[in-house]
Formats: sequence, C-alpha cells, structure tokens
Amino acid sequence: MGPVSLLSEYQKLSIWTGDLANMTHLQAGLSPETIEKARLELNENPDVLHHDVQQVRDMIITRPDIGFLRTDDAFILRFLRARKFHQADAFRLYAQYFQYRQLNLDMFKNFKADDPGIKRALIDGFPGVLESRDHYGRKILLLFAANWDQSRNAFTDILRAILLSLEVLIEDAELQINGFILIIDWSNFSFKQASKLTPSILKLAIEGLQDSFPARFGGVHFVNQPWYIHALYTLIKPFLKDKTRKRIFLHGNNLNSLHQLIHPEFLPSEFGGTLPPYDMGTWARTLLGPDYSDENDYTHTSYNAIHVKHMSSNLEREYSPNPMKRSQSVVEAGTLKHEEKGESENTQPLLALD
Repeated sequence: MGPVSLLSEYQKLSIWTGDLANMTHLQAGLSPETIEKARLELNENPDVLHHDVQQVRDMIITRPDIGFLRTDDAFILRFLRARKFHQADAFRLYAQYFQYRQLNLDMFKNFKADDPGIKRALIDGFPGVLESRDHYGRKILLLFAANWDQSRNAFTDILRAILLSLEVLIEDAELQINGFILIIDWSNFSFKQASKLTPSILKLAIEGLQDSFPARFGGVHFVNQPWYIHALYTLIKPFLKDKTRKRIFLHGNNLNSLHQLIHPEFLPSEFGGTLPPYDMGTWARTLLGPDYSDENDYTHTSYNAIHVKHMSSNLEREYSPNPMKRSQSVVEAGTLKHEEKGESENTQPLLALD
C-alpha cells in the first residue's frame, strides 16, 4: 500500500470519527431510553444523522423566497424529528417555519418574554407549563380559557406567548422526541369570549402550531367545554390535518377518560390529579426571572439567556394596560367529576363528532 493509499485511508478515518463525534454531540444529554425511542418511533439513526441533516440543508436552495435564518445542525435536527426523519416533509416544515414568520412579521418583532404583550399573557397563565412530565416523558401545557381578559390580552399576544414558550421548551432534545400534551379547560368560558375566536385568528393559530412548528403533540384535551366550542370545531375542522383531528379529545367533565390518557399523578387538582392546584405564575417566573411579581408591572427581566437568541436577534436585524393579579386557576379543585364507565358518551376524539 503506497503513501497515497495510506493518506486516503487516514482521511476517511478522520472524516468518519469527526462525523461520529458530531453526532454524539447532537445526541448529548439524551438518556439511552430516549435514544432507543428515537430509533424505534422516529427512525433516528446516529450513523447517518449528519447525512440526514445535510440533505435537508441542501434543499434550501429550492426556496430562494425564504430567508432561512438558522441552518445549524441542531436546529435542522428538530424538524427531522418532528417528521420522523422523512427528509422532504422535514424540509417542508422547516420552510413553513420561516415563511410563517415572514408573513407575520409583527408577531415576531421583539419576540421575547419582556415584550409587553407577551409578558401580560405569560402573567395571566398563557400558557401554563407543568414542571413534571407525564409517564411518556411529554411536557404538559395548560390553557385556562376563561382567564382570557380580552380588554387586557390580544389573542395574537397569547399566541406569541405560546409560540415563545414552545421555542424555549423545544431546545430540550428530550422534548423534541417525547413531545407535548395540551389541556384546554373551558370552564366559565363565555359565549361572548368565544365570539372573539374568529376564523381568521383560529387559522393563524393553527398555521403557527400545526403547520409551522417542529413540535410533536401527543394529544390536545378539552375539558368542561360548552356547546359553542363544538360549533367552533366546525370552523377550524377544514384547517386541521387528519392526524391532528385524531389527537383532539373531548372529555366534558368526565375525568375518567382524561385519566386513562394522562395519569392523575401528573395532573394538578383542577383536573382530579394528585398535584397541588396550578399556580398561574409558575411558567412566567421561569421566563421572567427572580424579580417576577404578579402584583406589579415589570421594569426588569432576567430572561435573556434562554429565549431564542438566534430567532429574535436575526429577525430584528433582518426585517426590521393596567397590571392585574392572576396567580390561581379560575377552576376550583374538584369542579370536574368522575363518571362511571358508560355514563357519558362525550369522551371520543372530536373527530367522532362527524
């Protein structure tokens, strides 16, 4: 074997070990169980991870109309995971992520926790985020719909707060694989409030959450929903994918059906769980820092390190009311009730309303 052949073999080995080190970095922090779950459920193969990421990156040239503001490996990887490593689908989601931001520039100006509109929404519990994860390792998000004070929070600011929260949470590679659960409590949500949920703003939310964000939602659970929420479903149904419809569950006030899917030990007492009542300030304190106070407006935030630096700074570079206390859910513990099996038929996914 001549010197040229030896050099060639050495170069190949260097490239291989370099790729292996890079992939180890991309999967750093993942438990062995999660790595195996990614392999089985998402088709994630560490041996070809760099190739998969590069294949998606190579497609950027096909969309010159979109400014792809982040192209690093770790960022692209979350889109592959969200689409089970189907490269074309992952790129489509990747492109839609940035296209949605280009089409809705006002939503992403000053896209950080200390933006006044986002801050108010966070203080009012939009969204709530439980500290513990469920038995599948999924993060549980809560929305108490009746807390929407329409004189205080624009719907778009609530949506911005939700999207920002997801941006922070999705930095956790475990959640890229395990995903999220969303529970929406419609207790005391009035018809007047529901009338403000127009098709256009519902479409905006669906496009932002379903079509343009790399999160895996294992279920969206409605509890205590009134009849007009059924009517709202008919408005949003044309915008929902079949896969999404099948993951929306309508529980009414039947805790048994909810607990069959999310164990009580992972839920606060409002939902018949064994955890204490949810404190609306929990997630806001996480994002806004130690100076959080739900009795005062904010003049300072320590949330600089964990908000999505790449997105907010690049968007700003590229594109250039009265405080109120909301520290507790509007739902009293025990409002929801247990029902015997067969007592209620209102436990099917919303798809079953067809």
